[in-house]
Amino acid sequence: MSAYFADTKAVAHVKPKRVTKVAIITEEAIAGKAKSAMCSACHGADGNSLVPMYPKLAGQHAEYTAKQLKEFKSGVRENAVMAGMAAALSEQDMAELGAYFASQKPTPGNGNGSELGRKLYFGGDPARGITACIACHGATGKGVAKAGFPVVANQSVEYLTAQLMSFKTGERNNDRNGMMGNIAKRLKKNDMDALAQYMSSMK
Repeated sequence: MSAYFADTKAVAHVKPKRVTKVAIITEEAIAGKAKSAMCSACHGADGNSLVPMYPKLAGQHAEYTAKQLKEFKSGVRENAVMAGMAAALSEQDMAELGAYFASQKPTPGNGNGSELGRKLYFGGDPARGITACIACHGATGKGVAKAGFPVVANQSVEYLTAQLMSFKTGERNNDRNGMMGNIAKRLKKNDMDALAQYMSSMK
């Protein structure tokens, strides 16, 4: 190794290798895998749902998944099926399930992309009071774990559209400070369709 670095000119011409991000498998994730069987019917064994109306949990932030489970259990987020599934879960169970699914690699979404969706995602529409999605969900749709902003990339078009509509109508209102509700209520149906197509196509 020392001989290699001795020739600085040679080093200068060495093309750096691309580093692939590897998920860290924690004890929580291992424990979560053992508890994830009950989730597989709807969300897939590895969190990649084959049913477009159900969200992909693979690659989603652990904190976000745990928060949703907690709110399904408490009723803050209403869903009869998920309320029943979360009823018996402890906070530790939720944390472990979140960790497991966060460690899994998401499959590509089914979106075809959209120029209107791209413009709204990166620039919003100030004239209509629509904030750009990038502000919370990031340039690649990966969100911000510690801030509670979820990954939206790779989700299905159907799920993304349904959630935007739920925020618009107020059916879903467990977003931080009503941020999503305030934005979604200003979106037209074609805006939501375009955003869903674009976000689903993000990688």
